[in-house]
Amino acid sequence: MSNLQIVPATEPDIPVILDLIHALAEYEKLAHVVTASPERLRETLFGSKPAAEAVLAYWDRECAGFAVFFATYSTFLALPGLYLEDLYVKPHLRGNGIGLALLKQVARIATERGCCRLEWGVLDWNKPAIQFYRKVGAMPMNEWTKYRLTGEALKSLALSGR
Repeated sequence: MSNLQIVPATEPDIPVILDLIHALAEYEKLAHVVTASPERLRETLFGSKPAAEAVLAYWDRECAGFAVFFATYSTFLALPGLYLEDLYVKPHLRGNGIGLALLKQVARIATERGCCRLEWGVLDWNKPAIQFYRKVGAMPMNEWTKYRLTGEALKSLALSGR
């Protein structure tokens, strides 16, 4: 796989990262919810307190995809973990092992950091991703349902009972 190179994202990569975010959102039919901007990416990925990290995959010098991840923590194990927020490979470059290489890189980072697990979510309809993840040995956490607070509900909870 001499055509493939995986590198940590740096601040000059912000336009590339934003393009990949938009492409992923289109694929997931979620383009209408993207509000990411270069300024916000600069602050949250490369600012004084980065909230996440990214690695980029290059195939023959073309940016082929990315993985974005951040630290988590298991109280039961008292160990850190990583959460894979996004893994995306451009459609015309799929089937070249790029997604697997990105996932392996994040797994390497997790093991180097002493993480006890690597977790992520996948849309129920995304059968190719589900097959890919099962192929590498990942198992769905069927007994867990992910919940999310956003927007007004988040603000309302934060401000309640003051």
